[in-house]
Amino acid sequence: MATSTSPTAFQLDRRMQEVRFRAVRLAARQWLTPEYVRVRLEGADLRGFDSPGSDDHIRIFFPDGEASSVEELRAAPSREYTPLAWDGEEGWLDLEFAIHGGPAGDGVAAAWAATAEIGAAVGIGGPRGSLILSGRPDAWFLAGDETAVPAMRRFAHLMDASASGRILVEVPDAARELPVHAPSSVVVEQLHRGAGPAGSALAARLDALGEDDHPAGDVFAFVAAEQSIVKTGRALLLDRWGLDADRVVVKGYWKRGESEYHAPH
Repeated sequence: MATSTSPTAFQLDRRMQEVRFRAVRLAARQWLTPEYVRVRLEGADLRGFDSPGSDDHIRIFFPDGEASSVEELRAAPSREYTPLAWDGEEGWLDLEFAIHGGPAGDGVAAAWAATAEIGAAVGIGGPRGSLILSGRPDAWFLAGDETAVPAMRRFAHLMDASASGRILVEVPDAARELPVHAPSSVVVEQLHRGAGPAGSALAARLDALGEDDHPAGDVFAFVAAEQSIVKTGRALLLDRWGLDADRVVVKGYWKRGESEYHAPH
C-alpha cells in the first residue's frame, strides 16, 4: 500500500483509556430538530473526563427511575454514544440523540433523552479506547446519517481555516437538517432521504462518486450510518479511490432491527 510522503500527512493511533464509571444527572435538554435532541449531563464524577478521539464511544446506563446504588445503576440497560463536548473541570458533558419512532422515541436511549425529567440519574462508562488523528490531512471526507453527526462535528472542529474536503449529512428532509460547521473550503451537503430507509440517500450519493471525485493528497475519510453503509463506503474509499484501509474509518453505527447493536471500536 502506498504511503504518503507529504509533510502534512496525518496519523491515526489507537490509545487505550482507563475506564471509569461515573454517576451523573440530566441537567438540560435542547431540541435541535423535532427528532434530534442535545442533552447536558452534570456531576462531580465528570471532573477529569476526557475523550481524545473524535469517534470515541461511551456507554450510557439508563435506570428506570432513581437507582438506589451504583450497582443498580451499572445493571441498567445501556447504549453507546459519542461525546460531543465536555468540560472536565466544570463537570459537564453534552450528548446528542436521534429520536426515531415519534416524539418519545422507540428505544431506551431515545425515550430517556426525549422524556426523562431534569435531574434524572444516569451512568456513563468509558471511553475504553480512542482512535486519535494527529497531523493535518490534505483533504477530508466525512459522511454519515444523524447518528454520526456528533463525530462529524468533532472531526470538523479539528479542521484549520484552509482545510478542504466534503461532508455528507443524511437527514429525513429540509426541516430536519443538522448543520456541521466547517471551513468555507469544505463543502457540506445535506442529503434528504424522504420516505426512503435510513442510509438510502447516503448510499446513493456515495455510489455516484467516482475516481474523478477523489480529493488530492493524503485523505482522511470517515463513513458511518446504518450497518448497510459499510459495503458502499468501502467500495468507494478502498476500491474506487484506493485509500489505505488502515487510514480510513467505515462503520455501521447502528443496525436495523437490533436495538442493542453497537459500533465496533
